[in-house]
Amino acid sequence: MAETPSEISLTSIQVSRHTVHSEFLERDVLIDLYLPVESFRKDPLSLLLINDGQDLPKMPFDELLDQLITDGEIQPLIAVGIHCGEDRKMEYGTAYAADYKGRGAKAGLYTKFIFDELLPFIRKVSQIQSFKDKSFSGFSLGALSAMDIVWNHPSEFNRIGVFSGSLWWRRKGYEEGYEDEKDRLMHLQVRKGGFYPWIRTFIQCGQLDEAEDRNKNGIIDSIDDALDLIFEMKSKGYTDEHIHYLEMEDGKHDVPTWAKAFPAFLKWGWGL
Repeated sequence: MAETPSEISLTSIQVSRHTVHSEFLERDVLIDLYLPVESFRKDPLSLLLINDGQDLPKMPFDELLDQLITDGEIQPLIAVGIHCGEDRKMEYGTAYAADYKGRGAKAGLYTKFIFDELLPFIRKVSQIQSFKDKSFSGFSLGALSAMDIVWNHPSEFNRIGVFSGSLWWRRKGYEEGYEDEKDRLMHLQVRKGGFYPWIRTFIQCGQLDEAEDRNKNGIIDSIDDALDLIFEMKSKGYTDEHIHYLEMEDGKHDVPTWAKAFPAFLKWGWGL
């Protein structure tokens, strides 16, 4: 495990870049650590993991997080942006099963990386051994991965952040007899899973996220998939107290949209 010498100091947070070698993924994983400075630190701190962390500097996330903490709008927290690798479509996905094209085959290994390699590294480099709570978020396929990991390890997490999630991830192609009710992998897991009342979920969709409408109901698939997932969760016992749905009229499948939505997520989860 080696550290990449790169550090940025703002008012309330310090940003540093590190390299974590993963035996499970057989590659080096780049991470950005957003750590509150001592004067803003309140113990214990919450930890937020973010898939597709390479997109965060484009927001820019550091200034966004720094402003919210400095202004006292949210609790100080540790955020970790996990950069994806070249094998993103294999490492992200659902550990439950690969999709109909075999994508997501390394999702189980990615989960092992998170628990057995990344979390110990974060504890070591931050010198913080225990966190107030842990949350996981991501964008697009990274959002699906985050939800999959939280859903399958509910005792480890408290919040999920899903931004334009790839909730269409399916085990059959449309020409292979695909059915909404049977073949969307995240929906299947929720249906077969339990009720974990401490877990809260933030789901963001944009009305311009895509143009596909497979069932021709006038609603794009990404919104349909998100609303159907919420239905499945409510069937398990989750309520509007547990689920926050944000649909953005001008929202697209891009970083500027997620940058607009992220403050709402942070205030929802850690607001003061």
